[in-house]
Amino acid sequence: MTISVRPIDETDHAAVNALHRFVGWPERSEAGWSWLEANPARLERGAPAGWLLETEDGEPAGFAGNFVQRFHHEDEVLYGATGFSIIVTPKARGGSRKLITAFTNQPGLFAHYTFNANAVSAPLYKRYGMVPWPSETHALKLSWRIDALACAEGRVWREIDRRVPRLTEARQERLLNPRLHEPDALTLPHGVSVLTDLEDDSRFAGFWAALKAEGRIVADRSPAALRWRLADPDLTLRPLLLSYSCDARVRGYAMAMMSKGNPIEPPMLEIIDLIALEGEPQAVPTLMQALLMNARSMGAAKLRIQMVSPDLLRRLGPLADSARREGGWGHCHVKFGPNAPGAAVWSPTPFDADYGICLRPVPLAAVERWAA
Repeated sequence: MTISVRPIDETDHAAVNALHRFVGWPERSEAGWSWLEANPARLERGAPAGWLLETEDGEPAGFAGNFVQRFHHEDEVLYGATGFSIIVTPKARGGSRKLITAFTNQPGLFAHYTFNANAVSAPLYKRYGMVPWPSETHALKLSWRIDALACAEGRVWREIDRRVPRLTEARQERLLNPRLHEPDALTLPHGVSVLTDLEDDSRFAGFWAALKAEGRIVADRSPAALRWRLADPDLTLRPLLLSYSCDARVRGYAMAMMSKGNPIEPPMLEIIDLIALEGEPQAVPTLMQALLMNARSMGAAKLRIQMVSPDLLRRLGPLADSARREGGWGHCHVKFGPNAPGAAVWSPTPFDADYGICLRPVPLAAVERWAA
């Protein structure tokens, strides 16, 4: 069977959702796909929003998303892209080659990468010039258990689903709790506050300017970029943004969002971003303490960070030692462009990846029904 690949357009949203539904991954609303396609960095590059595999009869048989981000390195603006939601149906077996090739052949990017490959797909990327990276931590995820009972129940349901899947075919939402709503109040350590001011002249804008000036490769965290991120119409709970300040200046910040991977998984508080200025040893551990202190009151069974760089591991210090090691396969792969700045100056966080756009939001309608 002949399989072709082409860039997606706005008429393909229903087909892309059907492919996500086929593999049990979260779908987006029409407004959600339109928001994602309006990504300012993608428009600046003129890059596809993704690619669709089609059979010779025009039947959609696969998809790969293309999330482009703006990066800064010293005085230079760079662009990188992460491939997300790579799906291939049995009719297009082997079609992942066309999708990944289309993704890695994009010109003008300093890096093509995925930091969210699953255990089955991870071996594929090496065939297309993508290598496990960072070399020390490409297979590492960290999690902190918050509600041991909910975590245990989740393991039981996963085992039931593995052995007798018909018992979970109804996909009834399980492991909900009444704390899953916007928190009324948080318990925060000294120096940490909820970040709400994302205006272009805010204290956070000063932090962003200082972060850029350090000379690292950093994904765009300008107030405008975060405002766009937070405008995702498919979010059910606003991500939690925390800042760490010293001497009236923001020195670090964290972003975390509640998710529920599927109907039989417990809710998780996922760390999307955790970054601080160099020379601020207290910022990252203090922000982590704030997340640990509030995860249970937000309804989370775990606090998790799914992409860890060596720099972040160092900054976490003893808190990393107290975490459970998850993962175990190379979920992080990268292909650097020709003449790209050295990998040593890029220390990514999950913000650089697709977690912020691919995690399944907490289904609030199910929470409300459960509570009633």
